[in-house]
Formats: sequence, C-alpha cells, structure tokens
Amino acid sequence: MTEQNTEQSKMISRRIFCRSAIATAAAMQFAGPLAGASQTTAKVKFYRNLGQGHIGVKANQRQALEYAVKYGFAGITPNPGEFENKSASEVREWVETMKEKGIRYGTGGLPVNFRQDEGRFKSDLARLPGRVGVLKQLGVERVATWIMPGHNEQTYLQNFEQLKTRFREVANVLKDYDIRLGLEFVGPRTSRARFRFPFICTQPGMMELVEAIGTGNVGLLLDSWHWYTSHGTVDELLRLSNNDIVHIHVNDAPQGIPVDQQVDNRRALPVTTGVIDLKGFINALVKIGYDGPVECEPFDRALRQMDDEAALQRTIDSLNRLWDLIVT
Repeated sequence: MTEQNTEQSKMISRRIFCRSAIATAAAMQFAGPLAGASQTTAKVKFYRNLGQGHIGVKANQRQALEYAVKYGFAGITPNPGEFENKSASEVREWVETMKEKGIRYGTGGLPVNFRQDEGRFKSDLARLPGRVGVLKQLGVERVATWIMPGHNEQTYLQNFEQLKTRFREVANVLKDYDIRLGLEFVGPRTSRARFRFPFICTQPGMMELVEAIGTGNVGLLLDSWHWYTSHGTVDELLRLSNNDIVHIHVNDAPQGIPVDQQVDNRRALPVTTGVIDLKGFINALVKIGYDGPVECEPFDRALRQMDDEAALQRTIDSLNRLWDLIVT
C-alpha cells in the first residue's frame, strides 16, 4: 500500500473484502451443479470439431471458421489446397485470425494414395514434404486415413507387409514436420464380406499394424461406428493411451438392425438412436486423457438434404448431448 492510503480506506477495503467473501460463499452454496460441471470440463481434453463435409455443408475455410464460432465448435477441418498459392505472411495472418477467434485445426486427410501401384505411391510420397509443409504452416498436427477390411488380390500377410512398409515411409516424412498419422479400421461384417481376403477390422488388429510400423507418430482414427460394428468393448478402449489415438469420429446406428447386418453408409448422428454405447465410449476417452478432435461422420441422407444452418445446428446439438453423457 502507498503512504497516501488512510486508515479509512483500509476500513473500506476490509468491508468490501468481507462483503465479497460472503457473496462468494453464498454463490458456492447454490452453485453445486455448476461447480461440478466446471470440474467435468477440466477433465475433458478433447474438443468438438466441425467436419463440414461429413454433414453435407459446403464451406471454404473462412466460412467454416465463421460457422464454428457461430455454432460453438472449437475446431475446423483443414483444407490445405486453399493455401498452396498463398504467401507465408498470408498464411500467418490466417492462423492469427483463427487464434483470435479461439478456433484450432482438427485433422487433415493423408495426401498419399497408398492403395494403388508402387509407382503412384512413390510419386505421391515424393510430393508429400511440400504438401505437409503447408499443413505445418497452418499448425495442423494430425492427418488420417482409412484402411479397407479386405483385399481381392493380396492375402492378409501380403496386405499387412505392404501397408507396414508404405506407412512407415509416410510416417517418417510426417515425423519431420511433427505431424501424427491416424489409421482407421472398418468394422462392419457387411463390408468385409465384399472381399476375397479379409483384413484388419478391429481396434486390436489395427494396433498390431501401428506397432509394426514403429515410428512413434502413428495411432488410430477411432470411429464409434466401426468400434460398435467390430464388437469392440469399453475395456479395449481403456487399454489405449492418448498417444494411441489421433482422431475420433462419432456416430450412432439405426435401430432394429442386428450389429452384423449394419451397413457402413447408413448411420445417424451420435446420441440419436441409443444403439451404440456412446456413454461408455466417450467416458473411456476422458479416462485415457484423449486430447484431440471429436467430429461427427453420420452418413445421414436426411441431414445432408437440410440447409446448412439447420444441419450445423443439428450436429452441434448432437455433440452437446454426447458431452452431457460424461460422468462427473
């Protein structure tokens, strides 16, 4: 305190402090549920991400940013193609704009065709540093792709060895840019039945491939739909760590269809049908400390036919209901 402070001002300060303390105590007495909600929020490290393409919303990066702010998403999906011809200063300005609005980037797609012949793969691999360089400038730290649950020419072992080799080469390039790679398994039995040679279709199976790649920056793109249709369990989820998961998709499944008869492109927004144990799924993510994006991928025809504003509102409402399932 300065020498100009008087005893009277000290008394006033004490009175103000006492009133504030009483008010704070009263607020705490009546804010039990709110305090609990804050504690729950503190436990949750993952965030709602807008994957506009998954819900039929066509938006460039600036429009996606505006939608995220308006509807309460915390992240958006990157589209590096919009920035390939931008200068470094223009990219920095965009990144600053996102920071000012409190929005971060989620997960990008892997810009490498690893499914075709060796020539195509090597060609894409040679261009990968330039492509991920743009992602690095944008602050993107995650990319992901999916792996089909079978092959018509390659046996399981042949497929496994080829993917292990190719993804190791890809992951080593990504590692130079501090970018992680997520691999998604496809779970439905109806999808596997289309192939002569079955392949990975479960979380444990995909983790075997991740471990075989062995670069330390590869993990899972984990989808609640594929987890459900592969007969995944909460116990299996709890065996994972945050480092094992790169990205999360959430969905629900149509009612009245046995799990082994579910078809991949017929899904629903999360917490709309009650078929998938999303309470067990989301709370497992909290327990293992997952800290990345969570986005909807519902393949919902009715949702895609809505106007953009309605689809966005329906999607964020669904994600908010999912967050409400988190146990305090």
